[in-house]
Amino acid sequence: MTALADTTTLASQHDISAEIAAIGGARHAGVQPRLDYAPYRSSILRHPNNPMLLADPHDLELSAPCFGARDVAPLDADLTVGHTGEPIGERIAIAGRVTDTRGRPIPGQLVEIWQANAAGRYIHQRDQHPAPLDPNFTGAGRCITDADGRYRFLTVKPGPYPWRNHLNAWRPAHVHFSLFGTQFTQRLVTQMYFPGDPLFALDPIYQSITDPAARERLVATYDHDLTQPEYATGYRFDIVLDGARRTPIDKDADA
Repeated sequence: MTALADTTTLASQHDISAEIAAIGGARHAGVQPRLDYAPYRSSILRHPNNPMLLADPHDLELSAPCFGARDVAPLDADLTVGHTGEPIGERIAIAGRVTDTRGRPIPGQLVEIWQANAAGRYIHQRDQHPAPLDPNFTGAGRCITDADGRYRFLTVKPGPYPWRNHLNAWRPAHVHFSLFGTQFTQRLVTQMYFPGDPLFALDPIYQSITDPAARERLVATYDHDLTQPEYATGYRFDIVLDGARRTPIDKDADA
Protein backbone atom coordinates (compact mmCIF):
# COMPACT_ATOMS: atom_id res chain seq x y z
CA MET A 1 0.00 0.00 0.00
CA THR A 2 1.12 3.59 -0.50
CA ALA A 3 0.99 6.26 2.17
CA LEU A 4 -0.70 9.34 0.72
CA ALA A 5 0.70 11.92 3.12
CA ASP A 6 3.69 12.56 5.35
CA THR A 7 3.29 11.49 8.97
CA THR A 8 3.09 15.11 10.09
CA THR A 9 -0.22 15.59 8.28
CA LEU A 10 -2.32 13.67 10.76
CA ALA A 11 -0.70 15.30 13.74
CA SER A 12 -0.91 18.83 12.37
CA GLN A 13 -4.48 19.20 13.63
CA HIS A 14 -3.10 19.00 17.19
CA ASP A 15 -1.14 22.29 17.23
CA ILE A 16 2.35 21.06 16.50
CA SER A 17 2.90 23.17 13.39
CA ALA A 18 6.07 24.67 14.90
CA GLU A 19 7.60 21.23 15.24
CA ILE A 20 6.61 20.37 11.68
CA ALA A 21 8.24 23.54 10.39
CA ALA A 22 11.41 22.67 12.27
CA ILE A 23 11.44 19.24 10.69
CA GLY A 24 10.82 20.85 7.33
CA GLY A 25 9.21 17.73 5.95
CA ALA A 26 12.65 16.19 5.49
CA ARG A 27 12.98 12.43 5.66
CA HIS A 28 15.35 11.54 8.48
CA ALA A 29 18.21 9.53 7.00
CA GLY A 30 17.55 5.83 7.32
CA VAL A 31 14.34 6.25 9.33
CA GLN A 32 11.85 5.88 6.49
CA PRO A 33 12.02 3.04 3.92
CA ARG A 34 14.26 3.74 0.94
CA LEU A 35 12.24 4.18 -2.24
CA ASP A 36 14.91 2.66 -4.47
CA TYR A 37 16.31 -0.14 -2.31
CA ALA A 38 17.87 -2.54 -4.85
CA PRO A 39 17.36 -5.78 -2.83
CA TYR A 40 13.63 -4.96 -2.82
CA ARG A 41 13.33 -5.39 -6.58
CA SER A 42 9.91 -3.87 -7.24
CA SER A 43 10.86 -0.66 -5.41
CA ILE A 44 13.15 0.16 -8.35
CA LEU A 45 10.23 -0.23 -10.75
CA ARG A 46 7.57 1.52 -8.71
CA HIS A 47 9.14 4.47 -6.96
CA PRO A 48 8.61 7.93 -8.56
CA ASN A 49 11.24 9.12 -11.03
CA ASN A 50 9.65 12.48 -11.83
CA PRO A 51 8.90 15.50 -9.62
CA MET A 52 5.65 15.36 -7.68
CA LEU A 53 2.70 17.30 -9.11
CA LEU A 54 0.53 19.56 -6.99
CA ALA A 55 -3.11 18.48 -6.76
CA ASP A 56 -6.14 20.24 -5.31
CA PRO A 57 -7.08 18.27 -2.15
CA HIS A 58 -10.70 19.32 -2.61
CA ASP A 59 -10.87 17.57 -5.99
CA LEU A 60 -9.38 14.42 -4.48
CA GLU A 61 -11.91 14.45 -1.65
CA LEU A 62 -14.84 14.55 -4.08
CA SER A 63 -13.97 11.09 -5.38
CA ALA A 64 -12.59 9.53 -2.20
CA PRO A 65 -14.40 7.27 0.28
CA CYS A 66 -16.04 8.84 3.30
CA PHE A 67 -15.43 7.51 6.81
CA GLY A 68 -17.00 8.31 10.14
CA ALA A 69 -17.32 6.90 13.64
CA ARG A 70 -20.89 5.80 12.95
CA ASP A 71 -19.62 3.43 10.25
CA VAL A 72 -17.39 1.50 12.68
CA ALA A 73 -18.94 -1.03 15.08
CA PRO A 74 -17.17 -2.41 18.18
CA LEU A 75 -17.06 -5.94 16.73
CA ASP A 76 -15.17 -4.65 13.67
CA ALA A 77 -12.01 -4.83 15.82
CA ASP A 78 -12.49 -8.56 16.52
CA LEU A 79 -11.19 -10.57 13.55
CA THR A 80 -12.07 -13.87 15.23
CA VAL A 81 -15.87 -13.43 14.97
CA GLY A 82 -18.40 -13.04 12.16
CA HIS A 83 -18.15 -16.55 10.75
CA THR A 84 -19.72 -19.92 11.48
CA GLY A 85 -16.67 -21.11 13.42
CA GLU A 86 -13.46 -19.85 15.01
CA PRO A 87 -10.32 -19.22 12.94
CA ILE A 88 -7.35 -21.56 13.15
CA GLY A 89 -4.21 -20.24 14.80
CA GLU A 90 -2.78 -18.56 17.87
CA ARG A 91 -5.19 -15.91 19.15
CA ILE A 92 -3.50 -12.59 19.88
CA ALA A 93 -4.57 -9.17 21.13
CA ILE A 94 -2.85 -6.14 19.59
CA ALA A 95 -3.20 -2.82 21.37
CA GLY A 96 -1.42 0.51 21.55
CA ARG A 97 -1.65 4.28 21.39
CA VAL A 98 -1.46 6.73 18.50
CA THR A 99 0.42 9.84 19.65
CA ASP A 100 2.52 12.74 18.50
CA THR A 101 6.20 13.00 19.36
CA ARG A 102 5.41 14.63 22.73
CA GLY A 103 3.19 11.74 23.74
CA ARG A 104 -0.05 13.64 23.24
CA PRO A 105 -2.89 11.31 22.16
CA ILE A 106 -4.42 11.47 18.69
CA PRO A 107 -8.11 10.61 19.26
CA GLY A 108 -10.84 9.80 16.76
CA GLN A 109 -8.57 8.25 14.10
CA LEU A 110 -9.71 5.36 11.95
CA VAL A 111 -7.24 2.49 12.37
CA GLU A 112 -7.52 -0.46 9.96
CA ILE A 113 -5.53 -3.68 9.83
CA TRP A 114 -5.24 -6.51 7.34
CA GLN A 115 -3.13 -9.63 7.41
CA ALA A 116 -2.52 -13.16 6.18
CA ASN A 117 -4.06 -16.07 8.05
CA ALA A 118 -2.15 -18.43 10.33
CA ALA A 119 -0.92 -20.37 7.29
CA GLY A 120 0.46 -17.24 5.63
CA ARG A 121 -2.26 -16.70 3.02
CA TYR A 122 -4.48 -13.73 2.20
CA ILE A 123 -8.05 -14.00 0.97
CA HIS A 124 -7.19 -12.33 -2.32
CA GLN A 125 -7.38 -13.62 -5.87
CA ARG A 126 -3.76 -12.64 -6.52
CA ASP A 127 -2.50 -14.70 -3.60
CA GLN A 128 -1.72 -18.11 -5.10
CA HIS A 129 0.49 -19.31 -2.27
CA PRO A 130 -0.37 -23.03 -1.90
CA ALA A 131 -1.30 -22.69 1.76
CA PRO A 132 -4.81 -23.39 3.07
CA LEU A 133 -7.45 -20.69 3.25
CA ASP A 134 -9.38 -20.42 6.49
CA PRO A 135 -13.15 -20.10 5.89
CA ASN A 136 -13.50 -18.54 9.34
CA PHE A 137 -10.93 -15.80 8.87
CA THR A 138 -11.20 -12.80 6.56
CA GLY A 139 -8.14 -10.99 7.89
CA ALA A 140 -9.35 -7.38 8.08
CA GLY A 141 -10.55 -5.19 10.96
CA ARG A 142 -10.95 -1.57 12.01
CA CYS A 143 -11.59 0.65 15.03
CA ILE A 144 -11.53 4.30 16.14
CA THR A 145 -8.92 5.57 18.61
CA ASP A 146 -10.45 6.70 21.90
CA ALA A 147 -9.88 9.98 23.74
CA ASP A 148 -6.48 8.73 24.92
CA GLY A 149 -5.45 7.63 21.41
CA ARG A 150 -5.86 3.94 22.24
CA TYR A 151 -6.88 1.13 19.90
CA ARG A 152 -7.25 -2.64 20.33
CA PHE A 153 -7.73 -5.63 18.01
CA LEU A 154 -8.29 -9.34 18.60
CA THR A 155 -7.02 -11.59 15.82
CA VAL A 156 -4.77 -14.60 15.11
CA LYS A 157 -1.04 -14.47 14.57
CA PRO A 158 -0.29 -14.43 10.82
CA GLY A 159 2.14 -16.84 9.24
CA PRO A 160 5.11 -15.97 7.00
CA TYR A 161 4.67 -16.36 3.25
CA PRO A 162 6.79 -16.51 0.07
CA TRP A 163 6.81 -13.48 -2.22
CA ARG A 164 9.21 -14.27 -5.11
CA ASN A 165 11.40 -11.20 -4.74
CA HIS A 166 14.42 -13.51 -4.94
CA LEU A 167 15.17 -17.19 -4.55
CA ASN A 168 13.49 -18.61 -1.44
CA ALA A 169 12.18 -15.20 -0.32
CA TRP A 170 9.81 -15.20 2.67
CA ARG A 171 8.15 -12.25 4.41
CA PRO A 172 8.33 -12.22 8.20
CA ALA A 173 4.96 -12.52 9.93
CA HIS A 174 3.38 -9.06 9.96
CA VAL A 175 0.16 -7.08 10.24
CA HIS A 176 -0.54 -4.10 7.97
CA PHE A 177 -1.81 -0.91 9.65
CA SER A 178 -3.65 1.96 7.98
CA LEU A 179 -4.50 5.23 9.76
CA PHE A 180 -6.77 8.01 8.55
CA GLY A 181 -6.86 11.61 9.74
CA THR A 182 -9.76 13.89 8.97
CA GLN A 183 -9.43 13.44 5.20
CA PHE A 184 -8.81 10.55 2.83
CA THR A 185 -5.59 12.22 1.65
CA GLN A 186 -4.18 11.88 5.17
CA ARG A 187 -3.89 8.11 5.00
CA LEU A 188 -0.75 6.49 6.42
CA VAL A 189 0.23 2.83 6.10
CA THR A 190 2.82 0.81 8.02
CA GLN A 191 3.56 -2.76 9.11
CA MET A 192 3.85 -4.35 12.54
CA TYR A 193 6.22 -7.28 13.06
CA PHE A 194 6.63 -9.79 15.90
CA PRO A 195 9.69 -10.00 18.17
CA GLY A 196 12.45 -12.50 17.49
CA ASP A 197 11.50 -13.35 13.90
CA PRO A 198 14.43 -15.16 12.20
CA LEU A 199 13.42 -13.72 8.81
CA PHE A 200 14.21 -10.09 9.69
CA ALA A 201 17.78 -10.24 8.41
CA LEU A 202 16.61 -11.81 5.13
CA ASP A 203 13.70 -9.47 4.34
CA PRO A 204 14.51 -6.56 1.96
CA ILE A 205 11.34 -4.65 2.90
CA TYR A 206 12.25 -4.63 6.59
CA GLN A 207 15.91 -3.94 5.77
CA SER A 208 15.01 -1.02 3.46
CA ILE A 209 14.73 0.99 6.68
CA THR A 210 18.47 1.32 7.17
CA ASP A 211 18.35 2.82 10.68
CA PRO A 212 18.33 -0.14 13.14
CA ALA A 213 16.51 1.87 15.81
CA ALA A 214 13.78 2.83 13.35
CA ARG A 215 13.38 -0.81 12.29
CA GLU A 216 12.89 -1.77 15.92
CA ARG A 217 9.95 0.65 16.13
CA LEU A 218 8.08 -1.64 13.74
CA VAL A 219 8.45 -4.64 16.07
CA ALA A 220 5.67 -5.13 18.60
CA THR A 221 6.43 -5.87 22.24
CA TYR A 222 4.97 -8.85 24.06
CA ASP A 223 2.80 -7.46 26.86
CA HIS A 224 1.71 -9.86 29.59
CA ASP A 225 -0.82 -7.35 30.89
CA LEU A 226 -2.61 -7.53 27.51
CA THR A 227 -2.52 -11.32 27.54
CA GLN A 228 -5.89 -12.87 28.38
CA PRO A 229 -5.65 -15.93 30.62
CA GLU A 230 -6.20 -19.18 28.74
CA TYR A 231 -7.33 -17.26 25.64
CA ALA A 232 -4.91 -14.92 23.82
CA THR A 233 -1.36 -13.58 24.08
CA GLY A 234 -0.93 -9.80 23.96
CA TYR A 235 1.28 -7.49 21.88
CA ARG A 236 1.71 -3.74 22.23
CA PHE A 237 2.36 -1.55 19.18
CA ASP A 238 2.44 2.22 19.68
CA ILE A 239 2.43 4.54 16.66
CA VAL A 240 4.11 7.96 16.68
CA LEU A 241 3.03 10.24 13.85
CA ASP A 242 5.71 12.93 13.75
CA GLY A 243 9.21 13.86 14.86
CA ALA A 244 12.49 12.00 14.84
CA ARG A 245 10.96 8.96 16.57
CA ARG A 246 7.95 8.64 14.29
CA THR A 247 6.89 5.18 13.14
CA PRO A 248 8.28 4.34 9.68
CA ILE A 249 5.56 4.27 7.01
CA ASP A 250 5.22 2.26 3.84
CA LYS A 251 6.01 4.23 0.72
CA ASP A 252 6.03 1.18 -1.53
CA ALA A 253 4.74 -1.88 0.34
CA ASP A 254 4.21 -5.30 -1.19
CA ALA A 255 0.56 -6.07 -0.40
